[in-house]
Amino acid sequence: MSADSLGLLLKAFCLPTMAEIYERVVQEAEQQGWGYRKFLQHLCEAEAQDRAERKLERLLKQSGLPGGKTLGNLEEAKLPAKVRRVLPSLLDGGFVLRAENVIALGLPGRGKSHFLAALGRELVLRHKYAVLFTPTFKLVQQLLTAKRDLRLEGMLRKLDQFDAVILDDLGYVQQDREEMEVLFTFLAERYERRSVLLSTNLVFSKWDQIFKDPMTTMAAIDRLVHHAIILEFNGESMRVPRDKEKEKGGS
Repeated sequence: MSADSLGLLLKAFCLPTMAEIYERVVQEAEQQGWGYRKFLQHLCEAEAQDRAERKLERLLKQSGLPGGKTLGNLEEAKLPAKVRRVLPSLLDGGFVLRAENVIALGLPGRGKSHFLAALGRELVLRHKYAVLFTPTFKLVQQLLTAKRDLRLEGMLRKLDQFDAVILDDLGYVQQDREEMEVLFTFLAERYERRSVLLSTNLVFSKWDQIFKDPMTTMAAIDRLVHHAIILEFNGESMRVPRDKEKEKGGS
């Protein structure tokens, strides 16, 4: 079999890294006196490593995670004590396997979005979980459009492929009843099956502003809270110091 034919076969078997490097590895194996086992292991390890890197790149690309909100630049010292204590257990990713939710409550500027985005990125990097970060209003509009086009079931199946969905700013923009119905459908579909992480500036007693109907509000809270880690982001706004610095610089 010619080298070109072997390369085509490797590509046909979806082994592109092997196809790219095998000729070079053959030369190295002959020079170093490798046995067949070491030769094959070297090729397989290179393919596995490259495949893992491609998967990670794909997961990060499809996640929609904001690039500037990482664990490295998260001001952990300014987080509430309980949030700091819980962070290590969240980073181990077990809550995703248990289909538990994470709810970040607090006024604007307390670091909720940054915290969830940083957590989501670590879930991808450390555990290779499929994560989606999206503003709540954007997901709601996509669900509503899918419903009107009779594609809602298909879109829910697509979202089900994500191990964790991060909804940013639930309740920040008030939606009408039809929009809230599709959001409730999404939450109900993931209940006890997939994780939802969300940030909101509304305490549970005010969620009727989101879901409009008292019964729907109770049902939504029940599904989210039943298996949930609730984190309260209190204290001063993390944006205040930056705003004050800007004022000083401009004076």
